Amino acid sequence: MEPITTVSAHSNRPWRRRALVLGLAMGAAGLSGLVLAGMQEGAVYAKPVDELLKSQARFIGRPVRAEGTLVHGTLTKRDQPCEFRFTITKNGATLPVRYAQCVIPDTFRDVQGVEVGVTVEGELLADRTFEASTVLAKCPSKYDMDKRQDNGASHAPLVVRP
Repeated sequence: MEPITTVSAHSNRPWRRRALVLGLAMGAAGLSGLVLAGMQEGAVYAKPVDELLKSQARFIGRPVRAEGTLVHGTLTKRDQPCEFRFTITKNGATLPVRYAQCVIPDTFRDVQGVEVGVTVEGELLADRTFEASTVLAKCPSKYDMDKRQDNGASHAPLVVRP
Protein backbone atom coordinates (compact mmCIF):
# COMPACT_ATOMS: atom_id res chain seq x y z
CA MET A 1 0.00 0.00 0.00
CA GLU A 2 1.15 3.45 -0.81
CA PRO A 3 1.31 6.08 1.85
CA ILE A 4 -1.35 8.70 1.70
CA THR A 5 -0.01 12.19 1.26
CA THR A 6 -2.03 15.10 2.35
CA VAL A 7 -1.75 18.52 0.88
CA SER A 8 -1.66 21.11 3.54
CA ALA A 9 -2.86 24.67 3.12
CA HIS A 10 0.58 25.77 4.37
CA SER A 11 2.46 24.23 1.42
CA ASN A 12 1.60 27.20 -0.87
CA ARG A 13 2.89 29.83 1.56
CA PRO A 14 6.58 29.94 0.44
CA TRP A 15 5.43 30.57 -3.14
CA ARG A 16 3.01 33.29 -2.04
CA ARG A 17 5.71 35.02 0.00
CA ARG A 18 8.09 35.02 -2.95
CA ALA A 19 5.38 36.39 -5.22
CA LEU A 20 4.55 39.11 -2.70
CA VAL A 21 8.20 40.11 -2.24
CA LEU A 22 8.77 40.09 -6.01
CA GLY A 23 5.66 42.23 -6.57
CA LEU A 24 6.68 44.75 -3.93
CA ALA A 25 10.21 44.97 -5.35
CA MET A 26 8.88 45.57 -8.88
CA GLY A 27 6.51 48.25 -7.59
CA ALA A 28 9.32 50.02 -5.70
CA ALA A 29 11.57 49.90 -8.78
CA GLY A 30 8.82 51.36 -10.97
CA LEU A 31 8.10 54.16 -8.50
CA SER A 32 11.82 54.96 -8.20
CA GLY A 33 12.08 55.13 -12.00
CA LEU A 34 9.17 57.58 -12.20
CA VAL A 35 10.66 59.81 -9.51
CA LEU A 36 14.08 59.86 -11.17
CA ALA A 37 12.58 60.59 -14.61
CA GLY A 38 10.58 63.48 -13.15
CA MET A 39 13.64 64.90 -11.43
CA GLN A 40 15.69 64.70 -14.62
CA GLU A 41 13.11 66.71 -16.60
CA GLY A 42 13.05 69.47 -13.99
CA ALA A 43 16.78 69.46 -13.32
CA VAL A 44 18.69 72.70 -13.66
CA TYR A 45 22.34 72.25 -14.51
CA ALA A 46 24.91 74.65 -13.02
CA LYS A 47 28.02 75.14 -15.13
CA PRO A 48 30.84 77.68 -15.31
CA VAL A 49 30.65 79.74 -18.51
CA ASP A 50 33.57 77.96 -20.20
CA GLU A 51 32.15 74.47 -19.58
CA LEU A 52 28.67 75.56 -20.63
CA LEU A 53 29.92 76.88 -23.97
CA LYS A 54 32.12 73.81 -24.62
CA SER A 55 29.07 71.56 -24.53
CA GLN A 56 26.49 74.14 -25.55
CA ALA A 57 24.50 71.77 -27.80
CA ARG A 58 23.46 69.79 -24.71
CA PHE A 59 22.09 72.86 -22.96
CA ILE A 60 20.38 74.92 -25.69
CA GLY A 61 16.74 75.48 -24.75
CA ARG A 62 17.06 73.78 -21.35
CA PRO A 63 16.97 75.40 -17.91
CA VAL A 64 20.55 76.04 -16.85
CA ARG A 65 22.63 78.11 -14.45
CA ALA A 66 25.79 79.81 -15.70
CA GLU A 67 28.47 80.95 -13.27
CA GLY A 68 31.14 83.52 -13.98
CA THR A 69 32.49 86.97 -13.26
CA LEU A 70 31.05 90.26 -14.53
CA VAL A 71 33.11 91.77 -17.35
CA HIS A 72 33.78 95.38 -16.28
CA GLY A 73 32.11 98.00 -18.45
CA THR A 74 29.41 95.70 -19.86
CA LEU A 75 26.56 96.30 -17.40
CA THR A 76 23.93 98.46 -19.10
CA LYS A 77 20.27 99.21 -18.41
CA ARG A 78 17.62 100.05 -20.95
CA ASP A 79 14.28 101.57 -19.90
CA GLN A 80 12.10 100.76 -22.93
CA PRO A 81 11.72 97.80 -22.71
CA CYS A 82 13.14 97.53 -19.24
CA GLU A 83 16.15 95.20 -19.27
CA PHE A 84 19.74 94.77 -18.20
CA ARG A 85 22.50 93.48 -20.44
CA PHE A 86 25.96 92.40 -19.36
CA THR A 87 28.65 89.85 -20.09
CA ILE A 88 30.06 87.23 -17.76
CA THR A 89 33.33 85.36 -18.18
CA LYS A 90 35.17 82.32 -16.86
CA ASN A 91 38.56 80.99 -18.02
CA GLY A 92 38.59 83.16 -21.15
CA ALA A 93 35.08 82.26 -22.34
CA THR A 94 32.49 85.04 -22.40
CA LEU A 95 28.71 84.90 -22.41
CA PRO A 96 26.44 87.88 -23.23
CA VAL A 97 23.41 87.93 -20.91
CA ARG A 98 20.02 89.64 -21.29
CA TYR A 99 17.90 90.02 -18.16
CA ALA A 100 14.45 91.37 -19.02
CA GLN A 101 13.60 92.79 -15.59
CA CYS A 102 13.73 96.26 -14.11
CA VAL A 103 15.41 95.36 -10.82
CA ILE A 104 18.71 93.61 -10.15
CA PRO A 105 20.27 92.66 -6.77
CA ASP A 106 21.80 95.58 -4.84
CA THR A 107 25.16 93.80 -4.72
CA PHE A 108 25.28 93.52 -8.51
CA ARG A 109 27.29 96.62 -9.41
CA ASP A 110 30.18 97.23 -11.76
CA VAL A 111 32.94 98.44 -9.44
CA GLN A 112 36.37 98.88 -10.95
CA GLY A 113 38.96 96.73 -9.19
CA VAL A 114 36.39 94.41 -7.58
CA GLU A 115 35.47 91.11 -9.16
CA VAL A 116 31.74 90.50 -9.02
CA GLY A 117 30.79 86.83 -9.09
CA VAL A 118 27.51 86.23 -10.92
CA THR A 119 25.21 83.26 -11.30
CA VAL A 120 22.44 83.57 -13.89
CA GLU A 121 19.60 81.13 -14.30
CA GLY A 122 17.66 80.86 -17.53
CA GLU A 123 18.13 79.53 -21.03
CA LEU A 124 21.12 79.30 -23.34
CA LEU A 125 20.13 80.35 -26.86
CA ALA A 126 21.48 78.94 -30.12
CA ASP A 127 23.36 82.21 -30.88
CA ARG A 128 25.52 81.69 -27.74
CA THR A 129 23.67 84.32 -25.70
CA PHE A 130 21.85 83.77 -22.44
CA GLU A 131 18.28 84.79 -21.59
CA ALA A 132 18.28 85.11 -17.79
CA SER A 133 15.23 84.76 -15.59
CA THR A 134 17.23 85.15 -12.36
CA VAL A 135 20.44 87.01 -11.51
CA LEU A 136 22.36 86.25 -8.32
CA ALA A 137 25.37 88.35 -7.40
CA LYS A 138 27.90 87.02 -4.95
CA CYS A 139 28.83 89.48 -2.25
CA PRO A 140 32.47 90.53 -2.33
CA SER A 141 34.41 89.25 0.65
CA LYS A 142 35.17 91.54 3.59
CA TYR A 143 38.76 91.76 2.35
CA ASP A 144 37.55 93.09 -1.03
CA MET A 145 35.30 95.65 0.66
CA ASP A 146 38.15 96.91 2.86
CA LYS A 147 40.43 97.11 -0.17
CA ARG A 148 37.79 99.09 -2.09
CA GLN A 149 37.37 101.58 0.77
CA ASP A 150 41.14 102.01 1.05
CA ASN A 151 41.34 102.84 -2.66
CA GLY A 152 38.49 105.34 -2.35
CA ALA A 153 36.45 103.49 -4.97
CA SER A 154 32.73 104.00 -5.11
CA HIS A 155 29.91 102.42 -7.05
CA ALA A 156 30.33 103.06 -10.74
CA PRO A 157 27.21 104.45 -12.35
CA LEU A 158 25.19 102.32 -14.71
CA VAL A 159 25.11 103.28 -18.35
CA VAL A 160 21.51 104.03 -19.27
CA ARG A 161 20.59 103.70 -22.91
CA PRO A 162 17.39 105.16 -24.30
